[in-house]
Amino acid sequence: MSASRRSGTTDELGPDGPGPEGQDGSGGSDLLAALLDGMDAALCAFDADGVVTHWNREAERILGWSSAEAVGRHGFAGWAVRPADAEEVEGRLMSAMQAPGRQVHEFALLTKDGGRVLVRTQSAAVRGPDGKPAGVYCAFSEVHTQIDLERSIALSEALFEDASWGVVLVDADLRPAVVNAHAARSLGVGRTSVLGRPLGELLAQGVEELESALTHVLAEGAPPAPAEIWVAVRTPDGERRRCWRCGFVRLASPLAEEPVPLGVGWLFNDVTEAKQAEQEASLLRFRTNQLHRAARAAAECEDPAEAAVVHLDFALAGFADHALIDRVAGDAVADGEETGPVRLVRVASTPSGAPGPSLLSGASGLSGLPVRYGEGHPALQCVDRVGSVRASVGSVPADRAREWAEARQWPSDVVHALCAVLRSRGRTLGVVTFLRGAGRGQFERSDAVYAEDVAVRIASALDLGGVVGRA
Repeated sequence: MSASRRSGTTDELGPDGPGPEGQDGSGGSDLLAALLDGMDAALCAFDADGVVTHWNREAERILGWSSAEAVGRHGFAGWAVRPADAEEVEGRLMSAMQAPGRQVHEFALLTKDGGRVLVRTQSAAVRGPDGKPAGVYCAFSEVHTQIDLERSIALSEALFEDASWGVVLVDADLRPAVVNAHAARSLGVGRTSVLGRPLGELLAQGVEELESALTHVLAEGAPPAPAEIWVAVRTPDGERRRCWRCGFVRLASPLAEEPVPLGVGWLFNDVTEAKQAEQEASLLRFRTNQLHRAARAAAECEDPAEAAVVHLDFALAGFADHALIDRVAGDAVADGEETGPVRLVRVASTPSGAPGPSLLSGASGLSGLPVRYGEGHPALQCVDRVGSVRASVGSVPADRAREWAEARQWPSDVVHALCAVLRSRGRTLGVVTFLRGAGRGQFERSDAVYAEDVAVRIASALDLGGVVGRA
């Protein structure tokens, strides 16, 4: 236990007079000793003559000298510092009596076993009842410990000011408690307005997955690797879908005897563009592979019409739910040729019920009943424009969407369509139509490019079939 002298200038540093509620000086000194021993920093005090009057347990831990061995010594000379350094160290410490505020110094002290410890000290004057300096108190800690603390503080401040990724401290109720500038921009709100709000008010999608991760970290600790979470951020301009690569750390109080979770540190970085590029590259590789496999399989077909269906079936995988091949009735339409209204005859289609390979209708296009396409139908527009046409029902009730599909002679579950023209030898042979249900997104420009690649192969097969049939 720390010791304190009970006479002389010690009374000025820790008075022994009556305390609150009639306590005597002994109780006041015991309280002072208990407070000093409970400090995390090492602390010692000197009277005006430089005699050690107080020495707490942390000082004993760092240097190895007990309070009984330290209190009463004059300065550090001969025991806690080298003789060559004693005068300089004592001069620095005692100069605090005449200086305003705190003085910070670094110097080496000696441990009881003869080792040396570099410490950083903060010293200040202790004044007596008359206001005159009565001594000096000195708090010190090992330099590396102080540097570690300063680094931790500096890191915390840098993360919440200058970090190029989002940093959010989430409390135990899964609500943001501290947010850095980057995270606030990513969430589309101000740094203060986000505090204390449920995550569901900030994110339209991905909330369940994110809250599940935060709950897991609170209960089990940080996951072994970052997690990629797709979210939809609510903004004044609508929802923005983003992919965040997230890391989590559990925060526990360093002051509690047992770890008490204070919340979760959530760090994230927006990797949307990289993920989209990765997905597009993967999709391109898959589609290129499908085209290659389709060409290999079609080359083994004796009937060119079967080869066209093979190309259609390979193209459907991961791309569409239904597909149709319609051929121009009569003969192919050459560019610049004057013709009447174009009529299309169904050549092949996917089954409308259970999944399966596409079926040939038996019509060659040179004969057969035309499909009852109304004026302005996307397939007819495709022939007129000699280019791809995309169509979508939009946001309408299910019964309206069903009427929209059936009016265009498509299966009733269709909500998106893509028509690509069949061209070969400078002539228009017909149209291939890809159809998607409500479970898929609408066709994009990249989808149209793929559909055009497939259409070239189908058109070549159909054109070959016509040449072989006339031979």
